[in-house]
Amino acid sequence: MTFEDLMPPGLSPADVISIGAGFAAFASVMLVWFALLAPKPLKARLRSIEAARYRNTTARQAAAAGPRRRPVRRTSIGFMKDVVRRLRLLQSNQAQRIGDKLAQAGWRGKDAVVLYLFAKVALPILLGTLAVIALFALQIGEIPDMARLLFALVAVILGAFAPDLLIKNVAQKRAQKIQKALPDGLDLMVICAEAGLSLDATLERVAKELRQSWPEMADEISVTSLELGFLPDRKQALENLSRRVTLSGMRGLVTTLLQTERYGTPLAQALRVLSAEMRNLRLMAAEEKAARLPAILTVPMILFILPTLFVVLLGPAVMRVMDGFKQAGI
Repeated sequence: MTFEDLMPPGLSPADVISIGAGFAAFASVMLVWFALLAPKPLKARLRSIEAARYRNTTARQAAAAGPRRRPVRRTSIGFMKDVVRRLRLLQSNQAQRIGDKLAQAGWRGKDAVVLYLFAKVALPILLGTLAVIALFALQIGEIPDMARLLFALVAVILGAFAPDLLIKNVAQKRAQKIQKALPDGLDLMVICAEAGLSLDATLERVAKELRQSWPEMADEISVTSLELGFLPDRKQALENLSRRVTLSGMRGLVTTLLQTERYGTPLAQALRVLSAEMRNLRLMAAEEKAARLPAILTVPMILFILPTLFVVLLGPAVMRVMDGFKQAGI
């Protein structure tokens, strides 16, 4: 069989080569045409809007269908909510105070309050049960019965006060970080106010700039910025900031912002004065620590440095006296 036998009837090899060359030339022309074709931004913009609309619709449908991830957590939160609701703990007068304490620690939302109340109820029962099982059922250690009962009571008391101790510790550490970040935040607010930004824009910009260096301060400022946007009373948003951060410097900042909002005083000048006060307070705190240093070092010097110094100074003299007594036969 030859190559001519494989050709379609009526076509020679030269015809097939010519047709292939024509298709290749047409494809090359089309590729160059689409490559050099000017883009149409309107169509691209419409396609992007359509894609964004599709994503938003999909997200709304997923939200309406309910969360599908972490069902165990949602089930546990639902169980805790049922327990707290049946005990009517959220209806107590202390619910607002508990929410403020959790907000000072950086934990917001009703789930945080539910977790706290459930821990206050469940931890004493859990620790007390474990202590009774370990001390009375398993008979761990040779301890009198009265001491076992005392240990079980201590476990119950520890479970009752453990959430409060945890929240207090976390709130104190967070307040210390915010106290350190307050002068830097005030300096940035002064710069933004002098640049002509409004209070809302100033807080938003400062929160963005402090996000990496002082995330706690940026978090509080960003929450205040959001509340200024959707709360009907701007004074309430600023008062919420002072309630979340119980620091004298933050209360001074809130008072200054309230006065500028009420009386229309220049924001940059007031913030500059407050920033200078914060810098002076930081310097005074550093000087106070430096002044306490000699008193703090007194006890280590007495315990560790003075005995060694006495041995070095008096040791050779004592050894010479002892050698003299030996030579004299005493």
